Order: sequence, then structure tokens, then C-alpha cells
Amino acid sequence: MWIKICANTNVEDALAAAELGADALGFVFAPSKRQVNATQVRAIVDMLPAEVERVGVFIGSDAENIAAAAVAARLTAVQMHGGVDLKLASELRKRLGDGVKLIHTVHWRVGEDDASEIAVRERLAKLRAGERVLIDAKVDAASGGLGVRFDWERAGRVLAEFPQLNAIVAGGLRPENVAEAIRTFRPYGVDVASGVEAAPGRKDLGKLREFIENARRA
Repeated sequence: MWIKICANTNVEDALAAAELGADALGFVFAPSKRQVNATQVRAIVDMLPAEVERVGVFIGSDAENIAAAAVAARLTAVQMHGGVDLKLASELRKRLGDGVKLIHTVHWRVGEDDASEIAVRERLAKLRAGERVLIDAKVDAASGGLGVRFDWERAGRVLAEFPQLNAIVAGGLRPENVAEAIRTFRPYGVDVASGVEAAPGRKDLGKLREFIENARRA
């Protein structure tokens, strides 16, 4: 089980997550209460073990700026949180090469399950086998770090139609429900931000430890 701890803003939390066994750490470059810049992230990632994946979360389609930030921050992956954008993905691959992996995102709109099922299925069908795709909750225009759960059972049935993709589940995950999410989705990975926080941008080490342990056991 691939475990990503997202929305890191300081070296202490990032090191704690790495020491507790996180496979990847996320850094939010998009507008957010947890937003960071390339200089801040570089200072953190230079302290991390080499095997820990370093993921930048971006919204927008400016490949030049995203690639520049990824290089400056020494990221190993870019999460395109604005949705499935194949043109942007192609541009980023040209600029970054194989050294920086890509993660697509699809959003399940909370309370709009019929429309979400159709939209998510259409977007997943566009992706190639083996690609990583994160499914997250969206409420109105807001997404990422909301701590809101969507319809896991319905979304899980849609994801099951695409076993060739490496699905990552986010949205409303917490230490006490991550095992349920893993049983429901049988995903490649899980991604958490607000569910292990003491406050926006600050992790709760007890929750962090419990989340990782529960995900591993599941």
C-alpha cells in the first residue's frame, strides 16, 4: 500500500512522516491555507531520505511554471489537481522527462453522484494502463484538504472497472476509516492531509502514526 501524507509545510512534520513509513510526501503549490513555494519545499526535501517520493500539487495548465517549480523544489512527482488534462501531461513529460512522475486527478462532486459517476468514468477511460490517478472529493469549487467523504461504495464500483490504473484514494480519510477505504476501493494507494492535522499545515503526530499503521495493517 502506497501512503502519501499531503499538505506538508515544515521539515519537522515531513521528517516525522518519513520516519513513520510514509512512501510519499505532498506539498501544495496551489492556492490553499497550506500553500508553499519552491524555496520552502527545497529546504524540506533536502532533509528527506532519498527513497521518499516528493510530490508537488498544482492547479492550472501552465506547464512551464509547473516544470520550473518541480525542478527548483527537487520534486519526484507532479500531481495535476485540476483534473485529467492530457495536453498538460504531455507538455510536462517533454519538459521533465522520466525522472518526474505524473499523477492525474479526478474529482467526485459530493452530493452530485449521478453526474460524478459519468464524469469520473469518462475521465478514467482516457488514461493509459499503469498511470496513477487520484480520486478526491469536491464541494462546489473547492477540492483537496477538505476532509470531506464522498460516496465510496459508488465510486469504488467505478474504479473497479479500471483495474489497469493505479488508483489513489483521498477525501475524508482519517486514521479510523482508512482501513474501510482500503477494503472498499482496494487501491494502489491512499492520500491524506486534513485527517492527520492538528491545525491547517501542522500534523498531529499521534494521528499520523495511527493512520500509517492502520493503512499498513489493512
